[in-house]
Amino acid sequence: MPITSRAPAVPAPSLSPRRRLLVLAICCMSLFIVGLDNTIVNVALPAIRRDLNASVSGLQWIIDAYTVVLASLLMLAGSTGDRVGRRRTFQTGLAVFTLGSLMCSLAPGLGWLIAARALQAVGGSMLNPVAMSIITNTFTEPRERARAIGVWGGVVGISMALGPLVGGSLVDSVGWQAIFWINIPVGLAAFALCALFVPESRAPRPRRVDPVGQVLVIVLLATLTYALIEAPTAGWASPRTLACFAVAALALAVLAPYELRRDEPLIDLRFFRSAPFTGATVIAVCGFAALGGFLFVNTLYLQEVLGLSALHAGLYTLPMAGLTVVCAPLSGRIVGNAGPRVPLLAAGTTMAASGLIMTGLTADTPLWRLMAAYVLFGLGFGMVNAPITNTAVSGMPRAQAGVAAAVASTSRQIGQMLGVAVIGSLVTSAVAGPFATGFAAASHVGWWIVTGCGLAVLLLGVLTTTEWARLSATRTAERLAPAGTAAAS
Repeated sequence: MPITSRAPAVPAPSLSPRRRLLVLAICCMSLFIVGLDNTIVNVALPAIRRDLNASVSGLQWIIDAYTVVLASLLMLAGSTGDRVGRRRTFQTGLAVFTLGSLMCSLAPGLGWLIAARALQAVGGSMLNPVAMSIITNTFTEPRERARAIGVWGGVVGISMALGPLVGGSLVDSVGWQAIFWINIPVGLAAFALCALFVPESRAPRPRRVDPVGQVLVIVLLATLTYALIEAPTAGWASPRTLACFAVAALALAVLAPYELRRDEPLIDLRFFRSAPFTGATVIAVCGFAALGGFLFVNTLYLQEVLGLSALHAGLYTLPMAGLTVVCAPLSGRIVGNAGPRVPLLAAGTTMAASGLIMTGLTADTPLWRLMAAYVLFGLGFGMVNAPITNTAVSGMPRAQAGVAAAVASTSRQIGQMLGVAVIGSLVTSAVAGPFATGFAAASHVGWWIVTGCGLAVLLLGVLTTTEWARLSATRTAERLAPAGTAAAS
C-alpha cells in the first residue's frame, strides 16, 4: 500500500491486562535492541578504529550516520504508522533494522560500515515512535500510561547495562563484528510476536506526506553534522565548512515558514505553543547531547588513555547503567503521581555535577572520582527520560500520538547527534601531541559542555513546571482539539 493512501481508521481495540503487558513487552524489545546497539557500538569504537584504520572523525560518522538518518525519518515514520497501520510499520522497521545489523557485521571497510549503519537507522526510525504510539493507544488511563512509559524508560537502562558488558565480551573474544549479531535474534523474535499479539491500529485523520519538509529536514541535519564532524580536519573557517553551515542555516530558514503555511505539516509547530512540550523537546536535546558526548569521550578515555580492554571499560561504566535501570521506572512512577518537576530537577542537578567532576580529568584521575561521576550521570539520565516522553504525548491529540511521540524521539536523536559531533570535534581540535597522551586534557572542553547541558535541564525543569507553563499547555490543547479528536490526558 502506498504511504500516500488514506487507509480506513482502525482504533486500537480494548485489550485484557495480560494482552496489554504483552504489547508493552514487544514494544520494549524494539527499544532494547536500539538502546543496546547504541552503547554496544560505543564500546567497540577503539577496536573498529584499529581494525579499519579509522580517524576520530570516522568514529564520529559511525555514530552520527545512524543518528542523522534516524532523526531525519522519525517524523515521517510516526505519521506513516498513523496512516498505513502502526503494526505494519513497526514490523517493517524490525525487518530493516535486523537486515542492517547483519550488513554491519559483514562490512569490509569503514565506508561500508557507515552505509550499513544508515540502513539500520532507516529501520530504527520505524520502531520507537511507532512503538510509543502503540503504547499510548493501548494504555489510555494517564497514570497507567505514565507507569508503562516508566517501564519503557527502564529498558533504556537495561540495554545500557548490558551493552558495555556484552559488547566488551564480544569485542575481546570474537571481534567487533559480533556486536551486531545480538540484534538479529531479538529482531526476528519481536517480528514474530508482533504478528501474533499486537493489534493493528490507525489514526482516524492521519497527516499527509510532506516531501518538501522531509527533504529540508534531511538537508539541515546532514549538512550541519558534516560541517561539525569534518571541521577539525578541513578547518573551522574553511570554505567547505562555512558552505555547509550556510546550507544548514538556509534549510532552517526555509523550513519554519514553509511548515507554518501547510495545513498538515511534517512538524506541527502548533505543538510548540505549549511551554511544557517545548521544554521537553529542548530537555531531550540537552539530555541526549550530554549522553552522546559522555559515552563517546569516556569510551576513548578508558581504552585509549587508560589502556583498558573493551570488557574492563564496560565494567567501569556499570554503575552508570545500573543507576539508570533503577531510576527510570522510579521516575515514571513519580511523574504519574506528582508530575515531572522532581525528576527533572534531580536529573539536571546530577548530570551537571557529573560533568563538573570530569572537567578535571587526567590520565591519573583516581577511580573513586570516575565512579562518582558515573553514578551521578546514571542517576540523572535515568530520571530525565520519563518526563520527556510523558510530556510529549500528554495534552496532544491521541489520533496524532505517533507524530507527537516522534517529536520527542527526534529531539533525542538530534541531541545525541550534536553531542557526538560537537563534543567530539571540539575535543579532537584541542588534542595536542600524541592522541593517547593529549586526549585527557583535550576532553575538558567536552565535559564543560556536558555540565552546561545538565544546567539547562535543571533550568528548564523549573520553568516548564510553573503555573504559567501549565496554562500554556491547556490553551494549546484547546486550540488543537478542533483539528481532530480528544486530547491525550
